[in-house]
Amino acid sequence: MRAFLSSSIGVACAAALVLPLSVSSGAAAAPRDARAGSPVPGSTESLPLVPLGSERSSGVATEQGLAQRDVQPFSLVGVVWDDADAELNGSVQVRNRSAATGTWSGWQDLETHNAEHGADLGTSERDSGTVRGSTAPLWVGASDGVQVRVQGHDHPDTDPQTRPARAPLPSGLSLELVDPGEAPEQLPVTQADASRGQTADAEPGSGSAADAVPVAKPYKAPRPKIISRKGWGANEKLREKQLGYTKTVKAAFVHHSATGNNYTCKQAPSVIRGIYRYHVTSSGWRDIGYNFAIDKCGNIYEGRAGGVTKPVMGAHTLGFNTNSTGIAVLGSYSTTNPPAAVTTAVAKLAAWKLGLHGINPKGKVTLTSGGGNKYKKGRKVSMNAISGHRDGFVTDCPGNKLYSKLGAVRVSAAKYQGRS
Repeated sequence: MRAFLSSSIGVACAAALVLPLSVSSGAAAAPRDARAGSPVPGSTESLPLVPLGSERSSGVATEQGLAQRDVQPFSLVGVVWDDADAELNGSVQVRNRSAATGTWSGWQDLETHNAEHGADLGTSERDSGTVRGSTAPLWVGASDGVQVRVQGHDHPDTDPQTRPARAPLPSGLSLELVDPGEAPEQLPVTQADASRGQTADAEPGSGSAADAVPVAKPYKAPRPKIISRKGWGANEKLREKQLGYTKTVKAAFVHHSATGNNYTCKQAPSVIRGIYRYHVTSSGWRDIGYNFAIDKCGNIYEGRAGGVTKPVMGAHTLGFNTNSTGIAVLGSYSTTNPPAAVTTAVAKLAAWKLGLHGINPKGKVTLTSGGGNKYKKGRKVSMNAISGHRDGFVTDCPGNKLYSKLGAVRVSAAKYQGRS
């Protein structure tokens, strides 16, 4: 059950999930995560977009945005809208002003097709009534000024007698400015931090123990170092308390977060906290969507709560979240090659996680589609045990450069399990 109390300073969460605050046009948006007597690190500022242009014949708004303005500090930005099933057929571009230098960036694109991430249709998470449509978020670093423009795409076969030249934009567009806050134990990521994740990842109240897993059995890979949610500074008050599980883990889906590569590995915990807030507070999910994240230095992080050894139901590959795990590489890898540390970490993590369930990383598995734009609901699909997001959904994720490495990742993962 999700219940919310609004006030003039924001929204106080009466349950576990925070919904976007409706801010009237022109009004200052307050941090929506403020709680009386119990402040939490970080915040989200929501700014409704205003029309910048429309089709004369129909009056339909085909361009919205905001002029340059001062805003509260933020480091991650995205755009959301009311209907999770509505597509944004257009472009979203943002500019930010560096809080350190006062310099404005050039225009940067946000990945608009984010519907392929999220909970499966018909699940309690998807049907909660809180889920919104959203772009992928973009990490821009510490900023205090912003400008945004959203424009509908031209119709490829425009007939001005029958429809507008540009696609209409979804309703309820707002700009989400996320300040990830400072964790109580702010990383640099060190060997000690990474090692702590091996014994500190049990979730309070989940009944999971300290996840000590024997590795002597055949085809069980050693557990890699995993930085716990506590290690990256997760505010457990943001997410829903309820934990969701699937029966097993047959496959690992590899993603890129599409948040850009302009971060240092010291900043990676902040990037994850930003994605977490964006998924929960802005997009209306119960928790961060990915089961695991990997930064460009190869550090592995626990994602969605529930215990890293357990088959936690994620919200990463629409239609195939059941009996799978989602691994997101922080960054954008459509034109940038992933570092060797990334592919090594993916292989080690997948080998260990799949090995817990007796799955050969080089093998094929059969999954049943929960519905999507590539496979109809109920269709049984044969997939690689280590697949890219695009194997289950029509998307560019995880980017061509990362996707092309998955064959080598499968071979390496099998070797980590002791297979030839």
